[in-house]
Amino acid sequence: MPKQLTVVMAQLNLLVGDIKCNTDRVIAAARESIVAFGADIVAFPELTLTGYPPEDLLLRPSLAIRVNKALQRLLDADLDVHMIVGHPLRNGAQLYNALSLIKGRNVLATYRKQCLPNYQVFDERRYFTPGDGPCVVDIEGVSVAMTICEDMWEELPTAQAAQAGAQLLININASPFHRNKTAERATLLQTRARQAGIPIVYANLVGGQDELVFDGSSMVVNARGDCLVRAPSFQEGLFPVRLEVDAGVVSVRADASALSPNDGIEEGLYKALVLGVRDYVQKNGFKGVVLGLSGGIDSALTLVIAVDALGADRVHAVMMPFAYTSQMSLDLARSQAGRLGVHYSVIPISDAYDSFTAALAGEFEGLPVDVTEQNIQARCRGVLLMAISNKKGHLVLTTGNKSEIAVGYCTLYGDMAGGFDVLKDVP
Repeated sequence: MPKQLTVVMAQLNLLVGDIKCNTDRVIAAARESIVAFGADIVAFPELTLTGYPPEDLLLRPSLAIRVNKALQRLLDADLDVHMIVGHPLRNGAQLYNALSLIKGRNVLATYRKQCLPNYQVFDERRYFTPGDGPCVVDIEGVSVAMTICEDMWEELPTAQAAQAGAQLLININASPFHRNKTAERATLLQTRARQAGIPIVYANLVGGQDELVFDGSSMVVNARGDCLVRAPSFQEGLFPVRLEVDAGVVSVRADASALSPNDGIEEGLYKALVLGVRDYVQKNGFKGVVLGLSGGIDSALTLVIAVDALGADRVHAVMMPFAYTSQMSLDLARSQAGRLGVHYSVIPISDAYDSFTAALAGEFEGLPVDVTEQNIQARCRGVLLMAISNKKGHLVLTTGNKSEIAVGYCTLYGDMAGGFDVLKDVP
């Protein structure tokens, strides 16, 4: 008679450095997975306990102590489920990006990530030593291999798992979003599953962390490479996968409802921007955001994203007109703020500008008016926004896009003054 196995992909939004809270989340998710789904295995994201990327936190000696205490808490919880939990592992002078398989009060296995990415946003070789072999463990009569993120992008770890007799591969991840990333992952998993001839469970992190956004989009492919389960993008949740084991062959049992629709390119980008703003503001403890509203498209888009991320009551838009500001710009800014229901202020900069130019009159005597005076306008606005930020505890959102920043079409200490540029990676 076929055996049933339930794996839950815990697509969690974790906070770098908050080991206690992250551990609380693991315990709560494991308990819910047991009660709600009868889980046999719960797969958590890469570096679950520290969050990702921990960067130079890894260099602190106290971190290993805190991680060990967190692992002990998981053991003390004595949960009747197999938990795959990511964490840094210190062994003498070596530090590993690792995972532990925990059930009850026992650590059943530990795996060390073999392939360490060191490109684009990744810098893992700065901190970690690579592992040197596969990890295949019997779980409820099924030979399960476990790998971590980049291990999937190289052929060797999956091949090692297959050679070691794995019937199922579970890969835990902190894979950040970029355009078309979900399709790239699906193609990769299909290739690896066909090469190994086994199903692959791919559990990913979700949430914003500084300049990175993790989209989740956890998925499962069968041994033929068919994607049968895909979790929603940019959403936290626990997503169960029903597996059937018959004569040593593991099959994925899922209906069409388990396959969340793919986001379109624009929809995916927009969701990423919204989540990035929401988590940056909330994880850094800001009460809300403030931004300069010009009536133009960049500040309008930034405003909409901020409202979708935080709600209108946490967004303050400020129009800061000067002598050259057109009536159309004033009308558009007021209309944008009114339609979205945000707090809206108009603070003219003429007096501030006149004060600066008067103070500089002696220095500028005999010199023609040029871009300097234009930049003073932008810097007046930056001073006003930062003052509101300081007084009200609001993060200043800047509104420059990637193209403007790339060619220097912006003013240092002016429209570049702020804490987070929403459109910095949008051309």
